[in-house]
Amino acid sequence: MADGLLRVVAVDGVLIPDLRRRLPGRGAWLHLAQECLDRAERRSAFPRALRVAGPLDPAPVRAHIGAAGTNGARETPGSGTPGSKVDPS
Repeated sequence: MADGLLRVVAVDGVLIPDLRRRLPGRGAWLHLAQECLDRAERRSAFPRALRVAGPLDPAPVRAHIGAAGTNGARETPGSGTPGSKVDPS
C-alpha cells in the first residue's frame, strides 16, 4: 500500500521526508508528485494530519520530490535494458 508514497513528519516546524519510515512521531503520507504536495499545502492538510499548530515549511519535501522527479514513477529493474533475464516474447 505504501509503495509510491512518501512519509513526512514535522520537526521544529519543518516537514521532513522520512525515507526509512522510522522517524518518531505522527506521520503523513504523500504521493511523490509535485501536484499532490501543492494540493496538500493549499488545503492545509499537513498541520491537520500531523496535529501541529501553525504553518509548516515544506522546503525539504519539495526538494526531495524535485530530485525524485515529478511523476513519482519507479523504474523497475531490468526494464528496457539489454541483457534482461525476462523474455519479452
